[in-house]
Amino acid sequence: MQLVDEGSLALTLDAVNENLFLGRRISRSARVRAATWIAKRQGLPGSYADMFAPTQQDFAHARLFTGEVIPSRVSTRHILGEEGIRALELLDVRTPEVRVALARAKAGMEACVTDTVSRPWGMYCCGTCSCAYWRNLAAGGLSHAEARLARGVKDMKARRLGTGRWRNIPFYYAVLALTEIDLPGARAELRYAAPALERYLRRAATSSTTAQRRRAVAERALACC
Repeated sequence: MQLVDEGSLALTLDAVNENLFLGRRISRSARVRAATWIAKRQGLPGSYADMFAPTQQDFAHARLFTGEVIPSRVSTRHILGEEGIRALELLDVRTPEVRVALARAKAGMEACVTDTVSRPWGMYCCGTCSCAYWRNLAAGGLSHAEARLARGVKDMKARRLGTGRWRNIPFYYAVLALTEIDLPGARAELRYAAPALERYLRRAATSSTTAQRRRAVAERALACC
């Protein structure tokens, strides 16, 4: 199984995410190679908060797992950093090189979120970056996950548009994140999105990778309801 694309952190993470999403078995050798390659990008120039640096190719072409365009270079740096921590957590490779890189990346991101007793850090700047942050929290990549996710879902609810979607939050990436959050508030947001997901499934083509992923995300989300 080939997971690493030497020219792209985004494509490497995409391959890891696809196999994890589909529940495929990833061999030990493939997990070690992917985790080691990701770890080597920790703290390189262009990294966000000492996480994992995108390549130049990523700044031109990176997209979210569900196909939406990443809105800016800063978002690319942040989102791929969050997704990098999440991938290393789930690949579960515990070599010294990977452990050190993961610890440094997590410390860098933790320094960017400062909770108070009354207000955990629920959203992170924009809606797109928030979804990446939530996915990382849900995978155990950052501390205070339950409180932060509960606040994030509450803030998300406040952005409802009344159409099954949310203001300034990428729909399919958000739904994917919600399927990974085991909280009543997340399931409530999935029920809110259910009519829009059902409409999508009635009309969705399945030829492209993006369409296939969105269909799978929609079906999984409706099952969670």
